[in-house]
Amino acid sequence: MTLALEARGLSRSFRGVQAIADVSLAVPEGSISAVIGPNGAGKTTLFNALTNLYPAAGGSATFFGRDLRGLSPEAIAGLGLIRTFQTARVLTGMTVLENVMVGAHRRLRQGPVAQALRLPAARREEAAVRARALRLLDLFGLARQAEQPATGLPAGHQKQLELARALLAEPRCLLLDEPAAGLNDSESAGLGALLRAIRDLGVTILIVDHNMSLVMGIADHVVVMDAGRVIASGTPASVTRDAGVLEAYLGAPA
Repeated sequence: MTLALEARGLSRSFRGVQAIADVSLAVPEGSISAVIGPNGAGKTTLFNALTNLYPAAGGSATFFGRDLRGLSPEAIAGLGLIRTFQTARVLTGMTVLENVMVGAHRRLRQGPVAQALRLPAARREEAAVRARALRLLDLFGLARQAEQPATGLPAGHQKQLELARALLAEPRCLLLDEPAAGLNDSESAGLGALLRAIRDLGVTILIVDHNMSLVMGIADHVVVMDAGRVIASGTPASVTRDAGVLEAYLGAPA
């Protein structure tokens, strides 16, 4: 079994408060894995540590066997480990389509000079990126809003826009932080089907979300965190029967 992503003993504190402590997990290539837990469990901090947005104080992480310690978030993205954020990051002053096209920047072959001079090769490359971005927007049902300001989209659609931008970056592994936030039940079901299709294309997925119906319906493996630590891991069925998990969610011994 090839591991796309592996963390060993990750720890991180903020102003003396332990956000995550000795967190380890393994994400097999071609799987959908999920991290769940109550608010404040450390899930987003884990993502930040994996991508070195806020580097871990202890422990290590590898991506397809490559040590991520010391790499910048941009370098990690360049390896194909692409993430979204809990609050959608929409680029202001740009259209919906332009926001998605930004995701292709790490794959562009033509340099800034060729792009600025509008050389034929740069124009062809831009046209290809635009076509791919439009196909993704159509997949998310956002094609009709392509030329509208991205900041005008509802919060749920901004999350979909961010996912489309991440896909245009051609990831090997996607870290998705609350992708279903702001979506209704029908949209969440559609998202689940889309994530399974993305996995079937060979993209590994690690998802954090509070939508248990979505998570339990698509995840191959679930890691449960509470108070910055991993308290359980296993199949969706096994973690829902775990006494420690029930106590973390319900606030009383099972």
